[in-house]
Order: sequence, then structure tokens, then C-alpha cells
Amino acid sequence: MPPNYAGVQIHIPGVSITPVPNAAFSADVTILSHQKLPDGTEVITTTINHIARDSQGRFYNERRRLVPTTFRGEPQLLEAHIFDPVTRVNTYYDPAVHLARQTTLLPPVAARQMPTQPQIPAFAVPQTRPGVAPPVITQTDLGDQIMDDTTLHGTQKQRTIAAAASGTGQPVTITDEYWYAPDLFVYLIVKHDDPRTGEQIVAVTHIDRHEPPRERFEVPAGYKIVDETPPPPGR
Repeated sequence: MPPNYAGVQIHIPGVSITPVPNAAFSADVTILSHQKLPDGTEVITTTINHIARDSQGRFYNERRRLVPTTFRGEPQLLEAHIFDPVTRVNTYYDPAVHLARQTTLLPPVAARQMPTQPQIPAFAVPQTRPGVAPPVITQTDLGDQIMDDTTLHGTQKQRTIAAAASGTGQPVTITDEYWYAPDLFVYLIVKHDDPRTGEQIVAVTHIDRHEPPRERFEVPAGYKIVDETPPPPGR
């Protein structure tokens, strides 16, 4: 079951890329956010992130600033993420300060099977107040659909929050849809709808299955690289 989507917020995580080999591609991630503020104001923003993975399993992911739909041009790059599953070097670089933070991750304790679905960061679930019923969660298989010659399998997840915990005095149902591409090991579409805060759509578009350029997976010139790998235990 896909974990709960983060919800409408300023920082949108976009899509998660599984570092698997022999599935190279590059693409754009279009994000559309329709936010409902407490005073009744509605704010619609968008952005486009660029992502890539090479045949070795290295991936590049980025986060760009949300901008009004009238904005023209490339939204500002806020952060880029590079991971190499061979060296296990994990890098985040910030173009605002030209700083790249690197950590060498420990290898897995045991070999794992290739995932059937990408790993999406799990988000904390608020604790239910005493005497308040926990959310009712249902999951529905939406079957398959074809998009740009790619087969997607859909899953709908709904969480119904009791009136006493919803903050509205009425039961609230939050709906998330996930459309997964098994051959790419990524979700190509994520739809989130919360009647209290708004809706968001994250969609992977302009998929190119050729090998991305090597430079995409390197820290740009002029950046200071800081190794943040913690020392081994006992040192």
C-alpha cells in the first residue's frame, strides 16, 4: 500500500526514483497545486522538475520553486539530489550557496529483491486524540491504463477522518491516486485531494528512454563539496 501523500504544502516532494540498473530514462515532473487557505482564498501554483536515471541506477532528482501559472520560463532550482547505488554516495547540492553535501551510505544489511513499487518517503501520521476514532482507510485497485505507450497500474487510497478530528465538524475523506509504471519503477501520476486544504497533481511527462548525459549525475563546477558521512561506530 502506498504511504500517505504529504498533502498540500509549500515543499512538494515530487516523485521518488528507485535506483535500479538497466532502466535509463529522463523526464519532466509537472506539479500543479490548488491550495485553499483558511480565509477562503484559493492559490494555484505550478512548477517543473527534471529527473533522470542512467543504466547503472544512478539518479538525479530536483526541487524547483512553485510559481504562479502565469509565470514564463524555468522556475528557480532550489535543490538537486544525486545518488549512486554503486558507490552509495548520496549528494544534495544547493545552487543558492554553491554547496554540495555528500554522505556515503552504509550498504544494506542483506541483499534485497528488486522492489515491485518505488519507495516513497513515509510521512508521520498524527496521533489520534483519546476518544476519537482513528481514520477509516480503504484501498481500491483501479486497473491498468496506457499513457504514451507505457502501461500504468492504478491504486486509490482513501482516508475518512471522523468529524471530531477533521477540524470541520463533518467527516472528511482524503483521496490519493497512484499510477505506477512497472517498467520504469516510478509512479508517473500522483493525485491528492483533501477538501480542507486543496488538491495537487504530480505527473511525469516527456519521458526519454535514452541514456542521460554523464554530467547530469555530477556536482557542477564551482561547488564546495562537504563530506557529512558520520565516522564508523566506536571512533
